[in-house]
Amino acid sequence: MNNLTVLSTRKKSSHTRLTRQNKIFKTIILGIQKKKGEKIVSLDLRKIPEAVADFFIICEATNNTQLKAIADSVEEMVKKNCGELPYKHEGRQSEQWILIDYVNVVVHIMLPEPRKFYQLEEMWSDGPAIEHLG
Repeated sequence: MNNLTVLSTRKKSSHTRLTRQNKIFKTIILGIQKKKGEKIVSLDLRKIPEAVADFFIICEATNNTQLKAIADSVEEMVKKNCGELPYKHEGRQSEQWILIDYVNVVVHIMLPEPRKFYQLEEMWSDGPAIEHLG
């Protein structure tokens, strides 16, 4: 399973640079927190030229049910509060890693084993990371 391949099919939008203060960013974090997502980390990728987004937001779910609930919560809250639908989402069938792509911010909801295996925080360690309370 390689959900990152979906990101190679599009370019990030250069006209809108996000910050952690943007409404969509805050709404995504709230959507994760609402369903008790754990180990929430945001990676600021804005200064990495080859990055496909301004931010990655990564979190963990303890089981498949919570994984889907977090993804649903994020999508519902972003649609309701920001009027945006994801550009793409992947992984709902695999039930280990769901990726929700909002172009300039990409959400990774993962079970502990895939998160440990893929080590996104290490792969993108040039981007400053901030932990958010779960």
